[in-house]
Amino acid sequence: MTEAPLIEFRKVSKFYGRGEATIRALDHIDLSIRTGEFVAIMGPSGSGKSTAMNILGCLDTPSSGDYAFQGVSTSGFGREQLTLLRRHMLGFVFQGFNLLARTSAVENVELPLVYRGMDTKQRRELAMHALEQVGLKGREGHTTQELSGGQQQRVAIARAIVTSPAVLLADEPTGNLDTRTSIEIMDLITGLNRDHGITVIMVTHEEDIAAHAKRLLRFTDGHLVSDDVQEKEVAHVL
Repeated sequence: MTEAPLIEFRKVSKFYGRGEATIRALDHIDLSIRTGEFVAIMGPSGSGKSTAMNILGCLDTPSSGDYAFQGVSTSGFGREQLTLLRRHMLGFVFQGFNLLARTSAVENVELPLVYRGMDTKQRRELAMHALEQVGLKGREGHTTQELSGGQQQRVAIARAIVTSPAVLLADEPTGNLDTRTSIEIMDLITGLNRDHGITVIMVTHEEDIAAHAKRLLRFTDGHLVSDDVQEKEVAHVL
């Protein structure tokens, strides 16, 4: 018996505007992603990759078609249901880190658990463990201003995984980092996928970063134009 997809787009389209001014950001996209995959999404500006990512992250909804998560259609979900799905099943990593300034690393990581209403002791334990997972043990009390760009992105990743999400959504996770730090961050994300089974979906415009993924999706003008399995081994330079 074949395992059902974790994520599925069924003829998903997204339109902006009306009449002749309509922009077709996504056009009847069929796509499925299984648990444990590491998928990179690429495409030029305006290709639809960011729109697809927003729908995957329940930050936007299709104009037509259906987005199913764990076999359940989200078409009838209201704002509260989509928020709960994001909160309990998805973790987000962004190019700009999106950390709270003048706030310690551990407090930043705890934030998603605060939204869940978790008690102080339990969320502190989970946040400390997440920071240890990303190699920041001993840096828990440092504020964002006291951390390098790479360390800040590690805090952001710890914040994303502290809730044990089914999916990690990474939007240009190395966009603000130098080459060496980018490799370190990609090694970390690859390890979370390989060793902890977290499904990773990553948008990037860099071919060398996309090469870390096992599957590459390319979008052009709102269409999914290629879907390729990647077997290439990426060199680790630390």
